[in-house]
Amino acid sequence: MFDPVYIHAYNMLTPLGLDLATNWQSLLANQSGIARHQVGKIKDVFVAKISEEKFRKERQALLIPKGLSRLEQMLFIVGRPIISNLSITSRTAFILSTTKGNVSSLQEGITDEAYLYSSAKKIAEIFGFVTKPIVVCNACVSGLSAVAMAKRMIQMKQCDDVVILAADEVSEFVLSGFQAFQAVSDAPCRPFDANRNGVTLGEAAAMMYVSSQKSRLEIIGESSISDANHISGPSRTGEGLYRSIRGALKEAGIGAAEVDYISAHGTATLYNDEMEAIAFNRASLAQVPVNSLKGYYGHTLGASGLLELILSCESLVKDELISSKGFSHLGVSQPINIITQTANQQLSVVLKTASGFGGSNSAMLIKKI
Repeated sequence: MFDPVYIHAYNMLTPLGLDLATNWQSLLANQSGIARHQVGKIKDVFVAKISEEKFRKERQALLIPKGLSRLEQMLFIVGRPIISNLSITSRTAFILSTTKGNVSSLQEGITDEAYLYSSAKKIAEIFGFVTKPIVVCNACVSGLSAVAMAKRMIQMKQCDDVVILAADEVSEFVLSGFQAFQAVSDAPCRPFDANRNGVTLGEAAAMMYVSSQKSRLEIIGESSISDANHISGPSRTGEGLYRSIRGALKEAGIGAAEVDYISAHGTATLYNDEMEAIAFNRASLAQVPVNSLKGYYGHTLGASGLLELILSCESLVKDELISSKGFSHLGVSQPINIITQTANQQLSVVLKTASGFGGSNSAMLIKKI
């Protein structure tokens, strides 16, 4: 048996707020960060983008080190409140999760700024990490995969504690790519709804600190399975996600009936939501309350798994289920229990799922001690 791994602290920076508390209050008030914006040359598109005015004021207040890109500034702002109070040693690991990093810098040609490791190295040096940083870049499961890697590193005695940072930003490059797939919604996304017609992109940064020291939240199980179905389309039978969920339950030593809440990936694309509904049914989880947070934040790519895991932890701690914004009528072939009203409910175990391009899938179970 491996030693348990616990979640100790976390933070986030999103269009709904520059810290965890503000974000949580915004969710309780049913506010969304999605609005019309111009992204590069692309006009009048719905995305969830951080207010530049608020971001500028935060940068000025924190005296951010020079030479950081906008994405790296986001990582600094979200990490500083917690990392500055940690005792970082040679046994503290640092993992960065991102899918695109400073991809906008490619407009000026290929430079060191475009390499993901460049950002990780900068942030590691600023915060004083002794060990070499690790980058996790695995499509839209990156954030959740980073936490799973941190857990395994601790259990394998490779380190004692881990800081995980995740971030991606809205850019013309990424938005153009999703538009080429004809996957971008012409309105705020509506996960699992009958009238959903695509994804809404968003940007965020998130931070989590985990260690082997006991705390209130324990990572009791996780699993990642690739179904290799298609470069962008998920398995039509939900095979990879189903096996990921089954693997997480097996490690946790619990049955599906002990899961109190599911935070789904829920991108609001036709195939993703259908695949998740099938996987949940195959895993005997059809009756478990489920939501997608993409109606509030959009799809934040490599940050989404960590961002939504953090909010799942808040739901556990506060015994609060957040409604799935944008949902009205079920639009998937299998029955699932979508949360339509934010409400108090006693919670003990949450399941967080994520899926991404290339057939990647991840599932993680968190228990409140």
